[in-house]
Amino acid sequence: MTITPFCISSPPPVSGTIYGVVLNDHHSIARFGTAVDDAPYKGAPKAPAMYLKPANTVVGNGAAITLPADESAVEIGATVGIVIGAPAARLSTDTAMDVVAGYALVADLSLPHSSYYRPAIREKCFDGACPVAEVRPASEIGTLSTIVLTTFIGGQPVAERSLADLVRDVPQLLTDVTEFMTLSVGDMLLVGVEYLAPQAAAGNQVRITAGPLGSLEFSIHTRTEALTS
Repeated sequence: MTITPFCISSPPPVSGTIYGVVLNDHHSIARFGTAVDDAPYKGAPKAPAMYLKPANTVVGNGAAITLPADESAVEIGATVGIVIGAPAARLSTDTAMDVVAGYALVADLSLPHSSYYRPAIREKCFDGACPVAEVRPASEIGTLSTIVLTTFIGGQPVAERSLADLVRDVPQLLTDVTEFMTLSVGDMLLVGVEYLAPQAAAGNQVRITAGPLGSLEFSIHTRTEALTS
């Protein structure tokens, strides 16, 4: 019997650390509602609320992703990764774009969970939880605010988001993050996912499109399927 947690049809184009942020779009903040004012934070984030997607999560386009044991669905957070091309520390909005080497379409996968008030390690860091498409040079993409991300599950469109809705656009996000930490060459900073993203079930094929960033495809499987494959 062979166990195959996931198989990669193309290598993931990431050499550094992947950082994510939450609540970086107006739609998510509105959907979060009055809960944003509850303890312990009692208000919307005043700085980027960040987390990591470690190396075990990163897979390439075409991956077959196995969910953790006893899980049968996953949230599909369509987003874009900013690829860092030069050491980045204490940037300003005027200099931030100088360190951007390119962008990649990313699916930030999460097991469904309701709270942002503790580190969601199991929910966001399981094997294969960060499919990454080909990196496209920044010069070919232009301004991210013109890009619309569409998520298809089982061939049907289930969600659409415009990056014009970001609270912090790319220059501002890089400025705020590098105020307190250095980003290294090869790192990737995700611009954020929508709160309560659509869910895909085991057996579903997922596709995300994003105009000039191309498309990203992968499939979702249970551990039982992997054990019997």
